[in-house]
Amino acid sequence: MRFSRLLLRTLRDAPADAEAVSHQLLVRGGYIRRHASGIYTWLPLGRRLLRQVETLIREEMDRAGAQELLLPVLQSVEPWEATGRLSTMEDILFRLEGRGGDFVLGPTHEEIVTTLVAGEVESYRDLPVNLYQIQLKYRDEARPRFGLLRGREFVMKDAYSFDASPAGMQESYRLMYDAYERIFERCELAVLPVEADAGAIGGEINHEWMVDSPIGEDLIVRCPKGDYSANAEAAIAGARWFDRAPVPEPLVSHHTPDRPGIDLVVEHFRAAGRDLAAAGMLKCIALLDESSTSAEPVVALVPGDREVRVPKGHRPFDDADFARFPFLHKGYIGPMGLQAHGVRVIADPLVKAPVAWVTGANEPDHHVTGAMLGRDFTVDAWQPVATVVAGDPCPRCGTALEIGRAVEAGHTFQLGLTYSLKIPGATFLDEDGNEQPFWMGCYGIGVSRLPAIIAETHHDGAGLVWPKAVAPFEVHLLSLAAGRSPEVTAAADDLYASLVAAGVSVLYDDRPDASPGVKFADADLLGMPMQLVVGAKGLARGVVERKDRATGERDELPLVDAVVSLAP
Repeated sequence: MRFSRLLLRTLRDAPADAEAVSHQLLVRGGYIRRHASGIYTWLPLGRRLLRQVETLIREEMDRAGAQELLLPVLQSVEPWEATGRLSTMEDILFRLEGRGGDFVLGPTHEEIVTTLVAGEVESYRDLPVNLYQIQLKYRDEARPRFGLLRGREFVMKDAYSFDASPAGMQESYRLMYDAYERIFERCELAVLPVEADAGAIGGEINHEWMVDSPIGEDLIVRCPKGDYSANAEAAIAGARWFDRAPVPEPLVSHHTPDRPGIDLVVEHFRAAGRDLAAAGMLKCIALLDESSTSAEPVVALVPGDREVRVPKGHRPFDDADFARFPFLHKGYIGPMGLQAHGVRVIADPLVKAPVAWVTGANEPDHHVTGAMLGRDFTVDAWQPVATVVAGDPCPRCGTALEIGRAVEAGHTFQLGLTYSLKIPGATFLDEDGNEQPFWMGCYGIGVSRLPAIIAETHHDGAGLVWPKAVAPFEVHLLSLAAGRSPEVTAAADDLYASLVAAGVSVLYDDRPDASPGVKFADADLLGMPMQLVVGAKGLARGVVERKDRATGERDELPLVDAVVSLAP
């Protein structure tokens, strides 16, 4: 591609709204332009970059035995109603009314692909099946940020496996797990698969594929020995042993007007002369167990310096719930006597610490001091409901855990029967002729997100540094003094034609009026793996200068050998 014919305008400065380095460089390099919040146009150079990423992913999906198809973006609401996700995902769904009924713009395709396979697969002999697509997705993000990293319209590779048994599902998952490792290795990304919360997608076992980043919106908990890694939302800590008993203290109620929060209560008691920190408070969070038939109330207990990890199938109380259960006073809940009201009490093991707790008194504007486990309250079930903090013990080896920020490059799920039990007809006939539901997996990669993630880790002060596997062009050829030296122009033209004929992809900066400084700056900004420079001085000696963009190393090639040296 000749630079003079390419729709490309590089920018000296990044737009004011570009916070992430990747966003700044992709806009400055003319790869993308903002259309609206969270929506971007891919210019020709950017489209070529995106196509390289798509090709790489397709190669590894095909190698893993997956088959490509294309599912509709515009989806009828009926399958979404069947799975219940029309309501559980309503905050991010784009909904439309058309002549044919009500529709959503697909943020994901589990419902649609399950319906499809239900109509196409009849027997266990037809399984396993693994289908994938590279398709536009739409999510009504409340706050799009960081350019391509969180948008409302984006390209995703989503794959779906269908098996006859749990063992088959696990084997399909292993094949896709291996494919993901190959994809990210080719992208030169140091990716860490971590245990994660399945969220709205569902299923039990799943992994997020995370890349360390200071702008990451996810917190990752990891063991420095490599024994454990998880998203902070799903992370658990190892057991702690408490070798002393709490100092007995009477249970005393205190008037704490307008003090419904931990910090306010700590401030109140410190002012009264009690040495109290948030860790000495017992936080009591009211939850509704929606997995039970009667939606029963649950109170989760954690130390006051921790947040509650809401268990699957539960949700925090809203105002209507507090009205329904008036004995639970918002901001003043304590663990004492809750079971008498039919409330189930769950607690993190940290609550076993030898502490005489300060907590709510189950009375408005009142808290108690001296609440002691076993004497004043009991726990129905112990489970890890407290968020993990740095320094907590690893659940595998006990080493102090570390926490850092990361961005998600992909997510893989063992869905089990999550969708096949909800979508009508999502069954096959087993060897005995009995109907059985599909065992499913799903596997996502943010295709349009991936260039931004790569750019976050592959750049320097001058610009982008693309890995060869995803670079829009292998070579950036610069013709210096092209407008003043016919010999240089002719030599550069011949080299360009020869490289293209040899199968080398080349971006040829043939602009006659651009100065060498501008051309060098643009070459570094755009980030192709290799730069070749044809100038008058080198031409006089029969050589071209070669620069490795990643290392900055330079050498010279004989002009007559350049094509042979670079041809695949």
